[in-house]
Amino acid sequence: MTAALFSRGKGRRAATAACAVSLGLVATLSACDKPTPLATVTVGSKTVTTEAAKDCYKKGEIVAKSEKQVAACLSRKPEQSLSVSPGEKVRVGVDPKIADSGWVVISEAQGVVNGQTNKTYRSLDSDTLFEQRNPQTGQTTTLDSVTLVVVETGEGNGIKGAWPIKLTRDA
Repeated sequence: MTAALFSRGKGRRAATAACAVSLGLVATLSACDKPTPLATVTVGSKTVTTEAAKDCYKKGEIVAKSEKQVAACLSRKPEQSLSVSPGEKVRVGVDPKIADSGWVVISEAQGVVNGQTNKTYRSLDSDTLFEQRNPQTGQTTTLDSVTLVVVETGEGNGIKGAWPIKLTRDA
């Protein structure tokens, strides 16, 4: 019976279709991007985990060297957000791959928060994260929301990755 199917052409078409599906599956699987290391932010009992911003991670290599490239990664729109009540701690954790390289948290209100670390975890005071100081007058303004960016620094100039997360201040 198999010989009869092949002689009629139906078997060849079925085999060709099966091969095409198989090749399509192989092409699709090989085209998939490997997930980036993760950054996690926890406030109280709420947690968000995010991958690096688009075009801001390349397997641990420097992705942004120039000031323009770094600014582009630092200004990417966050895909994840959390609400924060006054007085709550903001806990930031990173994949060990990020920690091994070195990382900082950058707040749009304050710049670099607490300097570089090689630990996988740090805790931040939420009240200061939302404060923005005017350098000319010294006056402090409390913002309603702020973007934190976890930045993998590594050695030398440039950055290896950026993971933005938006925090919104509860009243």
